[in-house]
This record gives sequence, structure tokens and C-alpha cells, in this order.
Amino acid sequence: MTSKERVHAALRREPVDRVPIFVWYHPGTVRRLADHLEIPAAKLQEVMCDDIRQAWVGDNYAMEGITHEREGDTHTDCWGIEWVKAGHFNQILRSPLQDADEETVLRYEHPYDCIGDLLEAMEPVEKHARDFFIGCDVSPCLFEMVCRIRGMEEAILDLAAQPGLASRMLSDSAAFQRRLATEACERFSLDWLWTGDDVAGQDGMMMNPRLWRDLVRPHLEEIVRIGKRRGLWVAYHCCGSLLPIIPDLIEIGIDVLNPIQSKCPGMDAAHLKKEFGSKLSFMGGLDTQHLLPDGSAAEVFRETRRLIDVMSADGGGYILAASHTVPPETPLENIVAMYAAAGVTEEEIRDRAADVRVQLQGRGL
Repeated sequence: MTSKERVHAALRREPVDRVPIFVWYHPGTVRRLADHLEIPAAKLQEVMCDDIRQAWVGDNYAMEGITHEREGDTHTDCWGIEWVKAGHFNQILRSPLQDADEETVLRYEHPYDCIGDLLEAMEPVEKHARDFFIGCDVSPCLFEMVCRIRGMEEAILDLAAQPGLASRMLSDSAAFQRRLATEACERFSLDWLWTGDDVAGQDGMMMNPRLWRDLVRPHLEEIVRIGKRRGLWVAYHCCGSLLPIIPDLIEIGIDVLNPIQSKCPGMDAAHLKKEFGSKLSFMGGLDTQHLLPDGSAAEVFRETRRLIDVMSADGGGYILAASHTVPPETPLENIVAMYAAAGVTEEEIRDRAADVRVQLQGRGL
């Protein structure tokens, strides 16, 4: 099967030759793996047999797509958010509307003039559209985007103290995301539209689910509809414990839920599969906080195998992935064990790496 065929079949609950794979790595992990395999970092997905090719075209590119070598280095994105390298990740240093009065908030404009530049990130990805499953990530879509622009503390306070202002900011963000998603769907040969909005923490929702249904769900439904009208699968990313709104996500047409942080309350992967697996597919679930960085290779293999068996119990509906970005401190043997449990052996990975080196040598690179 090609990767494209494999992912579509899994989402349709049809037989596959192996579980589809889409693993996200921290840039530091990418460098370690690429150096270990003696290949360019750009070839890592190919060598590791990942089935999905995807690019960030929204603000997540500013957070995860731009890498700095030195601690404390900064950049400012199209939304006016200033980011700083702090540890392994870029963190928000300054939000453009933090401490701003209502008049200033209402004058804020999303960067519509940057949409063309943002979408350029998809052009290298679409070259793989014949054989690979192609996704476009427009996240963060709504409340998470407002948090980045306004500052999380003030965005949460606005929900209670200035609900009208909070509603206006969500509406403005939604309008931009609809435009971004529409242009992405029209311009590229996609297999799914990837949405996302972190509205939950490690212990529960950031807001009352009723408030989410009133303020956020209607906008999310409109964004989902953009992909569904074009016959695309629609995926949704939200970290943390979002159990109360999973039925809502199914109702509005979400097909795939990611990343499944199983250690959070209510998010046990087996429970979610049993409760919602007939209507919802899942991607993720392999713990990145403890298992991958701290477990043994044998433990990683065993847990990955168990996860695949449980999440594919109805014949599919699962894409193997970690519960978040695989951190740089993860032992390489644990990464190899994860792939081996999915049917991709270390020998196959090394053979693919050797093929890449031969190809590059043949081109004088």
C-alpha cells in the first residue's frame, strides 16, 4: 500500500498492511536522529516511514517551525507576537494585546496580507501528494489564538469580566481562520484539514463546557464545514483533558482527535476508543512525559503494541503517534522500539537511510 492508501483505509476501518504512522519530533530530536542515521534532517520522515506530510500555515509555524540555536533568541510573527527560545521550545515573550484597553483590542487586525506567505509552507508538501496523505494545519484556530494575541491570563479573565469583548476577539479570529482554511483547501490537493485549539489543561477544561459551546463551538463548526464541503477528513488537536466536549466534536464533524494525553483525567486511550471509537478516529496516545524519555526500549515496544491493538480493535480508526512532540532527551533505542512495534524494523530504517546516502552521493551532494 502507498502511505496515502494506508491512511485512508485506516480511517475507513478497512484492512491495512500496518498501522499508519505520523510522529512529531522536537527539532533537537530531528537533529539527533538525522546525525545518527547520517542523513539530512529533511529526509528523516522518508527514512522513518511516516505516512503523512503536513505543514503549519497558521501561528503554530511561529512556535514550532522557527528554530533558534541560542537560548534567548527571539522573533516576532505576523500577529505581532514576540517569541523567545526558552529551553527546548519557543515560548511567548510578549503578546501584542496584553495590558491593552478595550479600544486598542477592538482596533486589532489579523494579518490577512500574510496569508499568501503563510500558505507557501505547503508547496514543498504538496509535491508528495501522489503517494502520501497530505494535510494542512491551520491551527491554532480560536481560543488558543486569542490567548496568544491577548495573553492567556487576560483572555481567560475576559471570558468572565468582558464576555462581549471575548466574543468579539473569537469572532475576529474565526473570520481569519475561515479565510486561511478556505484558501488552503482551494489551493492544495489535501486529504485532511488539520484544525486545533487548546482549550483544556492537564486536569480539565480551561473554561466551563457550556461556555465553550456558546462561544467557541459555533465558530469551530464553520471551520470544520470548510473541509467537509470539499470531501476532506477533518482532524482536531487539543492537548489535555477535553472529555466533556468530545461528543460535541463528533457532532460538528471532526473525524480524527489528537494527541490523546492518556495520563490526563478521562483521556485513557482504551476508554476513549470504547466510548467513541465507532464515530471518531484517534491519533496519538503514546506518553511523551514518562514512557518515551524514561522507559526502557522493551517497555516502549510493549506499550506501543498494546496501544495499537486496543486502538485498532474495530479494524482501524487509529494513526500511531506520540501524545506530543517527541522530546530531545528520548533515547534513540526507544524511538526505534516504537517503530518496531508498528511493523517498521530498525533494519528497514537503516536500509532506507543507506539508500538516501547513495542517492545524495549520486547527485554529488
